[in-house]
Amino acid sequence: MKTQMVKVEILMVAMALLISLSILPAPPVAPKDAEPATIQANAAVLKELDFSSREDFEDAQRGFVAAPAELIVKDAAGRAIWDLKSYDFLKGKEAPATVNPSLWRQAQINMNAGLFKVVDRVYQVRGLDLSNMTIIEGDKGLILIDPLISAETARAALDLYLQHAARRPVVAVIYTHSHVDHFGGVKGVVDEADVKTGKVKILAPEHFLEAAISENVTAGTAMSRRACYWYGMLLPKGERGQVDAGLGKATSNGRVTLIPPTDTITKTGEKRTIDGVEMVFQMSPDTEAPTEMTIYFPQFRLFDSAELACHTLHNILTLRGAQVRDAAKWSFYLNEAISLYGDKTDVLIAQHHWPRWGRESIVKFLKEQRDAYKYVHDQTLRLANEGYTMNEIGPMLKLPASLNSEWYLRGYYGTMSHDAKAVYQKYLGWYDMNPANLNPLPPEETAKKTVEYMGGAQAVMAKAREDFKKGEYRWVAQAVNNVVFADPTNEEARELQAEALEQLGYQAEAATWRNNYLMAAFELRNGVRGGKSTANQDTVTAMTIPMLFDFMGVCLNGPRAEGKVIVLNWNFTDVKETYVLTLENSALTYTANQQAPGADATLTLTRATLDAVNLGKTTFEKEIAAGTIKIQGDGKKFGELMSLLDTFKGDFNIVTP
Repeated sequence: MKTQMVKVEILMVAMALLISLSILPAPPVAPKDAEPATIQANAAVLKELDFSSREDFEDAQRGFVAAPAELIVKDAAGRAIWDLKSYDFLKGKEAPATVNPSLWRQAQINMNAGLFKVVDRVYQVRGLDLSNMTIIEGDKGLILIDPLISAETARAALDLYLQHAARRPVVAVIYTHSHVDHFGGVKGVVDEADVKTGKVKILAPEHFLEAAISENVTAGTAMSRRACYWYGMLLPKGERGQVDAGLGKATSNGRVTLIPPTDTITKTGEKRTIDGVEMVFQMSPDTEAPTEMTIYFPQFRLFDSAELACHTLHNILTLRGAQVRDAAKWSFYLNEAISLYGDKTDVLIAQHHWPRWGRESIVKFLKEQRDAYKYVHDQTLRLANEGYTMNEIGPMLKLPASLNSEWYLRGYYGTMSHDAKAVYQKYLGWYDMNPANLNPLPPEETAKKTVEYMGGAQAVMAKAREDFKKGEYRWVAQAVNNVVFADPTNEEARELQAEALEQLGYQAEAATWRNNYLMAAFELRNGVRGGKSTANQDTVTAMTIPMLFDFMGVCLNGPRAEGKVIVLNWNFTDVKETYVLTLENSALTYTANQQAPGADATLTLTRATLDAVNLGKTTFEKEIAAGTIKIQGDGKKFGELMSLLDTFKGDFNIVTP
């Protein structure tokens, strides 16, 4: 039973939402320089776009009050969890050959960090995390919108405001949507005890908690591993490494927290007045997040677009993985915002990037964002209806010149290519109807046969080196990938693959594409540098019991469970919930509000005890021995079920088999 209990502990730790990947020093193998084809491609960008425009630089500095006292934010142990100083290489320099000039420009603007006054009583702290924290001065207290990712950066942001503006208590926090960069730092700015007593309100859109907890749970390990590529987490900061994340510099790496909402917004037009500040809400679900809302402030003639409209083309589907978004709804809600607030808005803020001022400029900004998402939606389906497939449409689709020339529609975070593929996926799925692609061989088998057909690894490498010299990096990456997957020990192939991906990264306008390419090159040269699952008290305790059981089902090893039938009753005495958990036909299911008379065993415990086990504070074995958890019937069946659950590691291979 002891071994089985250890397995349970590992499972419960794995129920944490995200994988925290350790931050490493610079890799032992240095990146290469830009090749002639990359130098030429990036030089062409300088001619394509109007780099003489300084409007965004000026707007990003407008209202500046003070810079952070420290550009490095540390946690209680002295570990740096946010380091803006590491981006000093961006200051006062033109784009090097190893960075797309358009991305370099965005990265420079995202360096504007500090406290900014938007209008009277409205401030933003920018550059202390991936997102912004907005601060509204009420009659007696402060209303905070989206308290960043980490408690430490949120605290630093609030302290910066308090050092230079009104010293008032926080009376409310608003989460505009369910992504972690908009709620994770909440316990750095408010005490949960004050929320429970009603002293501080927490507002969020309907279904916020469900989305915030569940969106990344069932595929959390895979999403987190992919996010390492998405944000370039292990890349050194520099001209040949990570320069930006598109929405901001990077993600902080501190203590993620969560306090459940005390009030939810359910419909467009709903109003709240908090501490003398009136707010009107617009619901915009299934756009940038499963649940999201914008906010209009009549007193200030200010519209907060949340993440519905930022200074970049956004993602219809993130490369890190998530539920696909609805480009048509995105366009619809932007159009609705124009109708609702366009003629009475003098300033627009978002929870990323910098504001826009002036009604005409704001309406133009919203209209063109609206039209961009409608364009990618409609044109993808037009081409699909003409018979083109996902992989054909992605490279074909470009915004019309009237939109493509706008800096705020450049693909720093999302791109037309992968957004078009997302629209195709939403409507038609992964299959292109060519039966050759219906049931292809797995990647390793495909690679071995392909290399064999191409005359062997040396023949492929010889041709690939010639194409590399010609600057055909996309094809080289495709071709040499087969050699790497056929023989991952082939160091010559790994290095050439890394060099091809590196050049693609240097040319990429999207920070997310650059990070993906360069992370792949990093791992081809240096290997996967590990990862670990970490439990988070707030997210674990916020999960419902059905969510925990659902995740257990994901962890079940179906082949090993074949032929086994196990029925367990669960009785949670503190929350008065009962469940029957059934393993049958290699599937784990549960039924609420029941107890099976013929169950193999019945577990009686509190939800609080389960949470303590989840967080590694105790074990099932200890609690059973102490009598805190009581098992009636065949306790071995409980242990047997737990032994059938896999544990997930965050260090699986991506660019090698």
